Parts: sequence; structure tokens; C-alpha cells
Amino acid sequence: MPSSNRAASNDSITVDFNGQPMDARAGESLAEFIDRLGKDPNQLATAVNAEFVPRDMRKTLILQQGDAIMTFEPITGG
Repeated sequence: MPSSNRAASNDSITVDFNGQPMDARAGESLAEFIDRLGKDPNQLATAVNAEFVPRDMRKTLILQQGDAIMTFEPITGG
């Protein structure tokens, strides 16, 4: 049974999402994480570990244990 416990602990990681600890799936991309939370990806700007992540790069950025994810809505208008 120890191997199944080890596998279960590898299924999730902890990330910091807008200042709050949250579970993410091991191997999950930033795009998948945002989608799973029900956020509209077209209405958000994103940064991971204080580095801006363009919308088209979210699918290739795989989240890692301890990543700090920030989302914010760009200010528009004038």
C-alpha cells in the first residue's frame, strides 16, 4: 500500500493563488488551472512568480509546487 499513498500525494501540489494557498493538479497547466476555477481567461491577465504570462503561453506553462499565481483584470477605458 505505500506505493498507492505515494501516488496519491503526487496527484496534487500547493500553489499560492492571489495570496491564498490552493491545490492544483500535478502536471496541470496555468490554462487548465484557470479553466477549472471557472475564470474567463479572456478577462484576465496572469503572472506566475511575478512574471507576466501571455494568454497564448498559459497552455504550456506547467504549474510547480509553491508557484505564486496572480490574476488581475486589465483596466480599460479612458
